[in-house]
Amino acid sequence: MMNALPPLHDGHAPFDLQQLFREALYAFEEWDSELTEPIVTYEGRVMPISFVFEAMRECTDIVPMNIVGAVTERLTKPWEGEGPLDQMTFSTAARVMRVLVRKRLHVTGTADLVAVSAHASEDQGRD
Repeated sequence: MMNALPPLHDGHAPFDLQQLFREALYAFEEWDSELTEPIVTYEGRVMPISFVFEAMRECTDIVPMNIVGAVTERLTKPWEGEGPLDQMTFSTAARVMRVLVRKRLHVTGTADLVAVSAHASEDQGRD
C-alpha cells in the first residue's frame, strides 16, 4: 500500500503528498469516538492516515506554521526541537502523528485489527 503514494525525491515530497499529509492531519483532528482509523483517498485508493504519516517519515521539507501548530497542540509536553518551531520538518511531524495514531488505536483496542488489515491489503496488491 505504501507504494501507492508518490515517492520522496532526495528527501523532498511532491506537493500532492504534502497536501495528502494535511488531509490526514485534518482527518486525525476529526477523529472522535470511532473505533477505526480515519482514511484518506489518493488517486482513487483509500488508505488509513498512518500510511500517509509513514510515507513522510524521511521528508526533510519544512512544515508550514499552520501544520506545526496543529501538530504541537496535540503534544503532552512542550515542543523542544533543535531549532525554532518554524524549522519543524515533515519527518518530525509525521513521526509525532504516527505515534499519536498508534496511541489512539491502542486505547480503542483496534491496533491489531488495523495491522492485520494493512498486511492483507499489501498481500492482495502483490497478487
